[in-house]
Amino acid sequence: MLVTLARVKILVIGSGGREHAIIRRLAADRPAPELHAAPGNPGIAQLATCHDVAVADLAGQVLLADELRPDLVVIGPEAPLVAGAADRLREAGHTVFGPSAEAAHLEGSKSWAKEIMAAAGVPTAASVTVTAPEQLGAGLDRVNPLGDVPFVVKADGLAAGKGVVVTPARDVAVAHAEAVLASGGQVVLEEYLDGPEVSLFCVSDGTRVLPLAPAQDFKRALDGDEGPNTGGMGAYSPLPWAPESLAREVVTAVAQPTIDELAARGIPFSGILYCGLALTSRGLRVVEFNARFGDPETQVVLERLASPFAPLLLAAAQGDLSAVDVPEWVEGAAVTVVVASAGYPVSAQIGDPITGIEEAERLGAHVIHAGTALDADGVLVSAGGRVLTVVGAGADLTAARELALAGARAIELEGSHHRGDIALAAAEGSVSA
Repeated sequence: MLVTLARVKILVIGSGGREHAIIRRLAADRPAPELHAAPGNPGIAQLATCHDVAVADLAGQVLLADELRPDLVVIGPEAPLVAGAADRLREAGHTVFGPSAEAAHLEGSKSWAKEIMAAAGVPTAASVTVTAPEQLGAGLDRVNPLGDVPFVVKADGLAAGKGVVVTPARDVAVAHAEAVLASGGQVVLEEYLDGPEVSLFCVSDGTRVLPLAPAQDFKRALDGDEGPNTGGMGAYSPLPWAPESLAREVVTAVAQPTIDELAARGIPFSGILYCGLALTSRGLRVVEFNARFGDPETQVVLERLASPFAPLLLAAAQGDLSAVDVPEWVEGAAVTVVVASAGYPVSAQIGDPITGIEEAERLGAHVIHAGTALDADGVLVSAGGRVLTVVGAGADLTAARELALAGARAIELEGSHHRGDIALAAAEGSVSA
């Protein structure tokens, strides 16, 4: 039975941009929920009560939930999900939005995700799992026999979005794979998928699936998709070049079969199934699955969400998505631009003061805190690689990206950098499915 309280209490686990975006959108519901975060960040603290419980402190999260007695706990990051945070909270009697550790293994192991996709008949790239350096040569030849397209090498486990190398250079592919193997991990070698990539978040209650709005993110550090892979340097939604039926097709061909296969194995998936997709010349293919909201796509998807957010999450957590309506979306567009610290993604310069947020918001953008902290004097400083994400909303992508970029340029942080081409090709109409 769904909670029908006039005002619900929600605890969000996490400290990054994704969690700030989630809390910001929850705060826009009417009536607004009572919001708590653990541990949160300086931006989140403007909207929610923050509690000094670390993302990795699963026992502390249970104690905090026991104290607060929230109607819903939302787990943002992948690491605590894979570690079993949702299981511990459910065992303590709490209602949780986020999959069990067993279900989150869909993100925790790319090779296991491939097994699930094969069993469910979900289209994806051909792949080989490698456990020793001497297997690399044959594996690369199998997935890229002519060597005429880029090599795709993925760390099998969690890597914060930076365990993937896509390169035309075989020696670079081998070096990345050897480094992963040397650290004790496995490597998944994949065939290269042509065509644009799409991110689609699907809300699941363990049985049913509701898609959110598609988005596209930008993984490379520099303009023109140059430089190393990152956790994401920007995103936009909607995708004017994508088929209107895309979300429906993904549910039919990808999300629902995956949820069904997991349920048949006794592993119900309740939470967000993030479908990373490529629209290739041979049709739809899955690039990856994640077990949570993606960052920075969450910032633009939730910016466009017009219908209430908390009831959607609560219905999924309680196992009954039939109790809520299909999500509704505003007609305009949203673009987000990541402001990264000096050296990112190779390193992160932290502890530098940040100014300009007020100016960015005066221009009409809003600023999401991703890697920030307050120093001993209460000054806002950088505390991670991706420091802020600046979101612009407008009637179309051109207006939204101009606002996001104006906001990003207003931020002052020594050595920081951001991409200037987020959503540019889509706004100019030069992207095709």
